[in-house]
Amino acid sequence: METSTIHRDTTVAKKKSLPAALWALTISAFAIGTTEFVIVGLLSTVANDLGTSLTSAGLLVSLYAIGVAIGAPILTALTGKIPRKQLLMGIMLLFIIGNGLAAISPSFELLLLSRVVTGFAHGVFFSIGSTIAASLVPKDKRATAISIMFAGLTVAIVTGVPLGTYIGQNFGWRATFIGVAILGAIGAIASLALVPKNIKQSEPLRLIDQLKVIKNPSILLVLAITAFGYGGTFVTFTYLTPLLEDVTGFSSDMTSVFLLIYGIAIAIGNIIGGKVSNNKPGKALLVMFALQAIVLFVLYFTASSQIFAIVTLFFMGILAFSNVPALQLYVVKMAEKYLPGTEDVASALNIAAFNVGIAFGAYVGGMVVESSLGIEATPWVGGILVIVGFLLTLVLFKKERI
Repeated sequence: METSTIHRDTTVAKKKSLPAALWALTISAFAIGTTEFVIVGLLSTVANDLGTSLTSAGLLVSLYAIGVAIGAPILTALTGKIPRKQLLMGIMLLFIIGNGLAAISPSFELLLLSRVVTGFAHGVFFSIGSTIAASLVPKDKRATAISIMFAGLTVAIVTGVPLGTYIGQNFGWRATFIGVAILGAIGAIASLALVPKNIKQSEPLRLIDQLKVIKNPSILLVLAITAFGYGGTFVTFTYLTPLLEDVTGFSSDMTSVFLLIYGIAIAIGNIIGGKVSNNKPGKALLVMFALQAIVLFVLYFTASSQIFAIVTLFFMGILAFSNVPALQLYVVKMAEKYLPGTEDVASALNIAAFNVGIAFGAYVGGMVVESSLGIEATPWVGGILVIVGFLLTLVLFKKERI
């Protein structure tokens, strides 16, 4: 009886420690997600303060994405021998330093450098963070664990960014980076206290073995699926504010409120996506991509009606990030099947694919806005890209049945 009670108490303790460790990762993800997107709302302020053009200030966004897309797989591969918790703490320290450097940058060039450094930290964090989160739970709960961590990023997109913009506009843009650095420190302290030391990690690979990850057709196909399926929504999402104001007719105040609601929808969708993707991520992606494409096409017709636009955009928010856990789990499963030991590298490459998708989606959206089609066409154009992701997923699912 006593032994049974002890065993039961131990089991309960383990169950309680799991969410705490995942929430530590989520706090860090929130800080990192905020610093990635908050600069968009501060470009004019930074440009005026540092005496540069708005176009040049845009490099603060693009070079950050390059730091994530290129730096993540390289740095993740080069740090393969470092224990996961030590690497996690090192990455968070780099993140804090990068944002601290941004806060005190006397020149635009130094601010650019700080953004690249922070981009490197971002890429490696989400690469190893996914595998750390997955290692904390049973195999049938890995997608759920990944979704909990990514919830920090999704919430940051809407809640952290408006708050950071408000702080920057009222107290100076440097105050925003100080605030993000403090958030990073909180995440680092939580991870230090809650994330276990004995985290399973892949064996370090030779460079030639790492290159095999990119050459593997199934893994490469997942990367393409990520870029198109995830990135397609950003054709519209990037220009969502002007769409709501110029086409739907919302005031700027109402748009801000709706963006907060949209962020809540994103967080809900991320959790749902994790729960339905635990066993067969490919099958889940087919459903999610199909629904997202339909919603984007519907938005083209409902964007001019405030009531119907709100309903459509709420479902768009739910579906926008619901595919993230499945995409991360998919690439990890492919790596486990074909190239065991390369899970971290494959995960890092997929993080790069997410950022390629964001950059490509935003670029396509910009082309659509400047063309004769206009901003109201961004939903159906984004829907086409999502359909490409759907078709690529169908090809891989027929091959792998995963």
